[in-house]
Amino acid sequence: MTQKTFIFIGRSGCGKGTQVSLLMEYLNKLDAFKEILYIQSGQEFREFIKGDSETQKLSKAIYDIGGLQPEFLAVHIWSHMLIQKYNKNKHIIFDGTPRKYHESGVLDSIRDFYSLENPFVINIDISKEESIKRLMARGRMDDNEKEIEKRLSWYETDVLPAIEFYKKSKNYTFLNIDGERSIEKIHEDLMHRLALK
Repeated sequence: MTQKTFIFIGRSGCGKGTQVSLLMEYLNKLDAFKEILYIQSGQEFREFIKGDSETQKLSKAIYDIGGLQPEFLAVHIWSHMLIQKYNKNKHIIFDGTPRKYHESGVLDSIRDFYSLENPFVINIDISKEESIKRLMARGRMDDNEKEIEKRLSWYETDVLPAIEFYKKSKNYTFLNIDGERSIEKIHEDLMHRLALK
C-alpha cells in the first residue's frame, strides 16, 4: 500500500480521536509492516506545558483558559515530529491540526516538500450544540457551559477558514463526515469514502 496522509479536523468532542484509532487499526490490517506517524497536537501541547521555560509558562496560561495557541508554537509542536520521525514508508495522521488558516498554509508547504500525494482532509462535522452536550457529559471540573462556549468560539473565527482552504484546494481530497451518528456508522462511512486498498 502506498503512503497515505490523513488530516482530521472538527469541533471539540466530535470524536476525531476515536475515528483515528479505528483508522489506524484498519491500516494495520491492510499492511502490518507499514508504520504510522501519528501527530496529535493536543497531547503534544499537554506535554509541552509541563516545562518551566518562559514560553512553556505562557503557553500553559493560554491552555488553562481554553485559548488557541499562536500559530508559530502550534507549527513548532507538530513540525519537529515530522522532522525527527518522517520517512516515505510511513502513513501520516494529523489529529486536530491545523486550527488556523496560516497553519494550513504551512502544512501545505510540507505536502509539497515531502511530495505527499493528495492527502485526505476529514472534517468530522458536528453542531456547536452537539459539541457542548458532549463536552458537558465528560464531567470535567472546568467543563461548565459558559467556559465551553468560550473555548469553542474560536472554531468559527479560526478553524473554519482553514477548512475552507482545503475545500477549495485541488491538492487535497476533502471529506465532510456527519459526526452525529454512532461510532460504527461514522467509521463505516469513512472507510467507504476513503476507498483504501
